[in-house]
Amino acid sequence: MDDTADPCAWRILVVDDEPDLVEVVCGALRYEGWQALGETSGLAAVRAAAAWQPHAVVLDMMLPDLDGLEVLRRVHQEQPEVRVLFLTARDAVEDRIAGIAAGGDDYVTKPFSLAEVVVRLRGLLRRAAPPVAAQAPPPHALVLGDLVLDERAREVTRGGDTVELSPTEYALLAYLVHHPRQVLSKAQILDAVWSYDFGGQAHVVELYISYLRKKLDAGRAPMIHTVRGAGYLIKAAP
Repeated sequence: MDDTADPCAWRILVVDDEPDLVEVVCGALRYEGWQALGETSGLAAVRAAAAWQPHAVVLDMMLPDLDGLEVLRRVHQEQPEVRVLFLTARDAVEDRIAGIAAGGDDYVTKPFSLAEVVVRLRGLLRRAAPPVAAQAPPPHALVLGDLVLDERAREVTRGGDTVELSPTEYALLAYLVHHPRQVLSKAQILDAVWSYDFGGQAHVVELYISYLRKKLDAGRAPMIHTVRGAGYLIKAAP
């Protein structure tokens, strides 16, 4: 499906065996600025869904050929992410449960309010809207998986989230990222980051690696790895 976070690009398929009702609902959706397409049978709805790739379906339970649950099943086989709002005269609790259990997202019974249909659809589509695409990293940035180092601004993000680092933490991370998937010894790191021999105080490297891990890897798949007896390496998280 050609997903988009722009509400004006939302496509809604309206399926009901009453042509007048289809037109009324489609009209209300178009008034909201959405695209709407109407069908009056189950088979036509399945074909339209395959060809038009809607973001949501307003679906009657009772259709002249396939029932709404079968339409839902067929649509979800090809487009499992499509949101479905049942719009039907069946108001028994058992029918509501059957609709939701089959994969429907919401349920409105007839007679209904157009305003309610619009509000419920807006809620479904808001939850379905994909995140806005992340801004592309600048051409001079270092990128390793979801980690981005902007060397000019000395800014770091992971997964789009800003990671606040001290100058030494940044220098250590930059050195690691400049040598991805390479095992770097504590002596190499000391020489590169601190620019002189600490006289055996390699625990400083351990300390700053732990600082980086807390800020960079907390709640995420780890990027910084210890190679026992050899040193440390950084690589993109799986």
